[in-house]
Amino acid sequence: MRRNNHPERQEAAKQTAQLHLDLHHNVQHIRQTLGNSGDLVVRDLPIGANEQLHSAIIYTDGLVDTTSIQSGVIEALMSGLDQDALANAIRSDADMLNYLSNHALAVEQINETDTFDELIHSLLSGNVILLLNGYDRGLFINLSKYEHRAIMEPAVETVVRGPRESFTESLRTNTALIRRKIKDQNLRLDNRMIGRITKTDIAVMYMKGIADDHVVEQVHSRLDQIDIDGILESGYIEAYIQDVDFTPFPTVYNTERPDVIAAELLEGKVVILVDGTPFVLVVPALFISFLHSAEDYYQRADISSLIRILRFIGLFISLLAPSLYIAITTFHQEMLPTQLLIGLASQREGIPFPAFIEALVMEIVFEVLREAGLRMPRAVGQAVSIVGTLVIGQAAVNAGIVSAAMVIVVSITAIASFIYPAINMSITMRMLRFPLMGLAASFGMFGIFLGLMVLLLHMSSLKSFGVPYTAPFSPYIPDDLKDTVIRKPLWLMNTRPRLINRRNIIRQGKTSPPPAKPK
Repeated sequence: MRRNNHPERQEAAKQTAQLHLDLHHNVQHIRQTLGNSGDLVVRDLPIGANEQLHSAIIYTDGLVDTTSIQSGVIEALMSGLDQDALANAIRSDADMLNYLSNHALAVEQINETDTFDELIHSLLSGNVILLLNGYDRGLFINLSKYEHRAIMEPAVETVVRGPRESFTESLRTNTALIRRKIKDQNLRLDNRMIGRITKTDIAVMYMKGIADDHVVEQVHSRLDQIDIDGILESGYIEAYIQDVDFTPFPTVYNTERPDVIAAELLEGKVVILVDGTPFVLVVPALFISFLHSAEDYYQRADISSLIRILRFIGLFISLLAPSLYIAITTFHQEMLPTQLLIGLASQREGIPFPAFIEALVMEIVFEVLREAGLRMPRAVGQAVSIVGTLVIGQAAVNAGIVSAAMVIVVSITAIASFIYPAINMSITMRMLRFPLMGLAASFGMFGIFLGLMVLLLHMSSLKSFGVPYTAPFSPYIPDDLKDTVIRKPLWLMNTRPRLINRRNIIRQGKTSPPPAKPK
């Protein structure tokens, strides 16, 4: 297990308190360290027919499987031991900890420690501690049993066709879901702990021989540099490992779907799982990845390509629709047909505000309603947001505050913003919409083009773990365009992305369509 390499921690580790030979002293030290916690269970357990050995079983109530403790530990020590063999072991002054772990306890994972820090961490992680009088070492037995959410259908990344399972808040359940899909010996899993207080379990997974070793080293290096009290969600990790902090674009991808993670691993990417959250991080992340859905690979290539084209159209609508309306109605009326221009002018005849103020007010109102719908109870949240939008929009038009055309533009923009498979890219477009509206109100179409040029230049400068963010468009890689806006048939996607994987490029041998069945 990798640990953070900080000098102060190494110095503290040297001063770690060692276990004492006296059992009572060890138990009292544990009680005092945990402040006599109410969920700490300590049970004295004499071993042997004549109670030759005094032991103590310590565990945290609620974190362990009490049934397994009773059958696998207590009954084994009290009635499952061969009394003659035990007496001989005691007379020969044998190592009783090794004897008990090898011959008495019917448990798979048993480890030994001689420090209080490791013992208490194991105790708080759901292990059962076994201490013997006269031994300055102890056993911690893995009998943890956490209450966790069952595997359910994804709440955010829903699909029409595809698996209906999502990650949970249990790290080991999540790694098992990935192992279930990739049954290969080269799938590597590295465990570590981050957080001086929370000691959160982190898992890094990648495909050995496919993933770039430099990217794997970068992931480990950046995780090693994290020094924080607690990690409560994968967003904490994302904030520490991303290449650029001050950018509206996400450079670390996250998903709650095991099938997406399996596909990313097979492309050579590295995934980071955090205990306590169902959202798994993926690096490196490309801009095009945030516009792809798992369902794209479960449909025919023509259907998937059409849906992707619709997503790109929705991207431009959600980003530019209010800005284009403001620019055209304010500076470039000649671009509109005469009848449409007359209709818009008649609608705006009694409107006291310019188009920019109209759009700004309506966008803010809609964002407030969207957030309110998310925070309200689910039974009424959607109804309130929909009814509120309709009522407020109609009332604003009747009151002469905004025009009907502006309500239509803002509504189409809001609908288009839900077309993204990745919610964080939708938030990015919502953020960028407002400065583009300001540029359109100030400089017209020239301001919009200026804003787009700045965005493109900024995106071209971004990297995610050394991989250009806008690949394969910039730098231009023709072979990788087969899985971008247009998706080619699966039998033509015989190579992995070249900037992500530099060693094992070939993913399949067949480069021609399967033969048709004879009639």
